[in-house]
Amino acid sequence: MKLRESGMPEESYWQTLFDVGLILDRLEIDDRLRDVVELGCGYGTFTLPVARRILGTLRTYDIDADMVERTVQRAAAEGIDNIDCEQRDVFLHGFGVRPESQDVCLLFNILHCEEPLRLMSEAARVVRPTGSINVIHWRFDATTPRGPSMDIRPRPEQVVKWGAQAGLTVTGSRVIDLPPWHYGIRFHRP
Repeated sequence: MKLRESGMPEESYWQTLFDVGLILDRLEIDDRLRDVVELGCGYGTFTLPVARRILGTLRTYDIDADMVERTVQRAAAEGIDNIDCEQRDVFLHGFGVRPESQDVCLLFNILHCEEPLRLMSEAARVVRPTGSINVIHWRFDATTPRGPSMDIRPRPEQVVKWGAQAGLTVTGSRVIDLPPWHYGIRFHRP
């Protein structure tokens, strides 16, 4: 299922909208992690840096074949070999990993989808009991240079509510500031 308002801008512009290192640091994506699953690889903006930081495999999925191809090309050019990148409709087929098999599930700029609770529940199903679901999204601020329209853009308190409905608990600070344009929330299974 393609997400509402999921069109991607030109790649070089997209890369300017994130402080990837800061985001990954604040979400504690590092070499303590082995297996990670990500929904929406896009251009590989987060995929490649995450793969460089973890010890295991990053499984990443995108509905768009062009995004998968671009991420695979970039990984090959940079010699990153711990990425399994696949075109997949996660809403129809799930993440394609065993239950409770992942250290982290990444849901970055994706919860403006039609069924965010369903997606959060699937993420909760695939992480280990000690694992986490890491969410980032565009701030609820019309001045952000990108992001979905305000009528479908989730506020942090809505994301927290979906997490609770999916059986998750917020880890640490309720909302993590991810300048310049995002916020993050880390969840775990109690």
